[in-house]
Amino acid sequence: MPSTVTGEFLGTLILLLLGNGVVANVLLTDTKGHSGGLIVITAGWAFAVMSGGMVAVALGAPGELNPAVSIANVVTGVYPLATGLAHVAAQMLGAMCGATLVWLHYLPHWARTKDQGLILASFCNAPAVRTTGPNLFAEIIGTAVLVLVAGAIGARGVLGATPATNIGSFLVGCLVWGIGLSLGGPTGYAINPARDLGPRIMHALLPIAGKGGSDWGYAWIPVVGPVVGASVAALAWARLT
Repeated sequence: MPSTVTGEFLGTLILLLLGNGVVANVLLTDTKGHSGGLIVITAGWAFAVMSGGMVAVALGAPGELNPAVSIANVVTGVYPLATGLAHVAAQMLGAMCGATLVWLHYLPHWARTKDQGLILASFCNAPAVRTTGPNLFAEIIGTAVLVLVAGAIGARGVLGATPATNIGSFLVGCLVWGIGLSLGGPTGYAINPARDLGPRIMHALLPIAGKGGSDWGYAWIPVVGPVVGASVAALAWARLT
């Protein structure tokens, strides 16, 4: 049976391939989906979460796809530190590979896109209004909602006595869709360090003419915010249940 690390790697790869793929389809010049708008992006990310989660769970992994969730599981004693670190490493590598596949898939469109901000946004997040405290708080809140409601989805009785196979991944995808629509405006709702940091690294490394900088001054917020939000929410949920 494949290891949980394999599942977390491949699930996160699918997450970023489809998630960043929809962003690139909407933002890059001369794509079929150009100017599709926020609804298309949030829906695409919802389906990306569902698809990545199903792949990971099918391979025997928990389907976290998110270092903040893995760290929260270590903090709350779900599994030991070594397991958490292995999951985080797999998720980061999966995110980097997924972002690279998006780059390859849209290869002719990078040179046609002259706006450096749109190129960067096809890899990672940037705030709508750059204010450190509110940006950080937005990521904390969004990730806390993710962890609290995901905990409720997996709780006894919520899915019924005989839930359909892997319906949890579908419901978490719907949850991420809701978070994007309701809370995604300030920062683009990274709510996942791998989703932002892995592709940001690839933006810095991949050869894209005229891409500009990778905005490393902002990069800590989509890492710290989700880790704090997930850990606080997981501790609160553990106490409540």
